Formats: sequence, structure tokens, C-alpha cells
Amino acid sequence: MPHRHASIEIGLNAVIVSVAGGMPQIVHVEKPEKDMADSLPFGPFDPLHHRTFEIGLRAWVENQTALRLGYIEQLYTFGDRGRHRVSGDEGPHVVSVGYLALTRQTPDSEETLSRHHSAWRSWYDYFPWEDWRAGRPALLDTDMLPALESWAEEPPEEGEPPRALARSERVRLAFGTGGTDWDEERALERFELLYEAGLVAEAKRDGRPAALKRDEIPPFGISMEFDHRRVLATAISRLRGKLKYRPVIFELMPSAFTLTDLQNSVEAISGRHLHKQNFRRLVENADLVEPTGATSTATGGRPAALFRFKHQLLSERPAPGLRVGGR
Repeated sequence: MPHRHASIEIGLNAVIVSVAGGMPQIVHVEKPEKDMADSLPFGPFDPLHHRTFEIGLRAWVENQTALRLGYIEQLYTFGDRGRHRVSGDEGPHVVSVGYLALTRQTPDSEETLSRHHSAWRSWYDYFPWEDWRAGRPALLDTDMLPALESWAEEPPEEGEPPRALARSERVRLAFGTGGTDWDEERALERFELLYEAGLVAEAKRDGRPAALKRDEIPPFGISMEFDHRRVLATAISRLRGKLKYRPVIFELMPSAFTLTDLQNSVEAISGRHLHKQNFRRLVENADLVEPTGATSTATGGRPAALFRFKHQLLSERPAPGLRVGGR
């Protein structure tokens, strides 16, 4: 029998984030086939045309969305066998390199994306349990946690690797139950638990045993093609964490903004409601912004002072982020 050699392809994925209308939005590529799920902008790395991964990523994004990216950073390399394949697929195994990109929406960006079969969409459409701005999402207590707790009581699957923590303990830490606080940075851990428990459509599509045992998969957020929702969860966790120690929020802000605009953007990303006066003290203590001298009447109320990010900080000292805390 001839020896078979594994075939590997390197894919490049982009989570392109902006904030608009009070929502953290990402670019998703729409598929003409009705049975195809949403996907992130992605394409293969071509070493003959792309000198670096980043050059390749920028080329694919511009080709698929017409957007030219500014700030980007590499997230993670996703190479799990089975999470980028469909049943019967004999193609090469795809190792995906995920990137986080931050941008600002322009008035014509929606039309531009539409011409390229892409669109902006709230990331909470994919992760509705991550948005706590209006309080604890009811979905957690009515459906999600009961299903996870039931799964946690089941015996381990055959071949399941041993873990330091029991299933119930992992659920408690990830979802903030049993007296543990909700940690917004654990978005990826929460999605991974839902996948492992067979509670998301991707798990059934990938043939995971826990999902195949279920008669019906709960509608916990909109599914995505391949492992793209996992890539998105990684980006959410990374950005929420980075918000606290680097001034990345200003990559999403216009050149001049009100403190209310800034608070709304921080809340959109973190998924938490913040007390207005506490937030303003936080901004003041961080010394990240300065007044422009102008005001805005966009809200129709009293004129609000406009501020800008103090760019000179970046050359003077490492600029901190905004250490938003819990409720």
C-alpha cells in the first residue's frame, strides 16, 4: 500500500472590528449558497505572491471586502484536525492563522461591503450570552446553564483526555456560577465548553460525539463556517483583555469624540454597563484624552465637549488602557 503524505494548507482569517450604533460589529462574508453559514474574510497564504502572512491577509481582505486595514495583530494559529473540514472532505488539512483588525466605519463602507458580498454584523448575533449591558442575559439561566450542568454530570466520553478540573468546575469558572464572578475575558473558554458539550451547531457539523447524541442543537447564537466562530471568540477575549492595558479603544474612535461616545464604545466591546461618573474618573486618572476646545450637539441636548486621544503619550511612556471592572 503506498504511503500517504499529509497535505497542509495555511489559511488566513481576519476578525475586522468596528463600533457603530452602540454595537461591536465585525465584517462577515455572505455566501451565495443558502445552506452556507457566515464566514470571516479568509483565504490561503500564497508564498509565491505574499512575502509575509500579514501581506497575504491584507490582500485577501481587500479582495473580499475592499477594506484597507490599519491596525492588525496576530491572534493565534488554529490547527485542530476536524474543525476546518466537512464530512467526506479529502482536501488538505487547513491550518488557520487568525488576525484581529480594528477599523472605523465610514459612511460609504456599508455600500462598499455590499458590492463585495460582505456586511457588518454585531458580534452579539453570534454570542448573545456575552452582552450584559442590559443585565444578565436570560438565555444563560433558562437554557444554556441547565444544558451545561446536565452535560457536566455525564461520564466522560471514551478517549476524552484527562483534565485537571472536572467539567462542573470548568463551567463554574467560565460562566461565573456558584459565587464566581462573570469574567468577560473568558469568551473563548465559554464557547469551547459549549462546543465540547455539543451545544453549538459547529460541533454537530464536525461530528463531535456529544453533539451527535442530541436530537436537536439549541439555537445558541448564529453559527459560522468552519472554525470561524472559535476565531471570533478568540478575538473577543483578546480585545476585551487588551482594552484594560493598552489604549486600543482609540483605534475604533473618530479623531474627536465625546466622553459618552467613548463610554458607549468601551461598553460595547466589554459587554458591561459602566457607571457614568466612575467611567469619567477612570478616563481622567488614565490621562489618555485631552479637550479639543470644540463641542458637539449631535444628541440634540446640551452641547458636549469633544476630546481627542493624546497621541504624544505613545512617545513619552507606555500608554495604559481603561481598566474597566465588574458590575
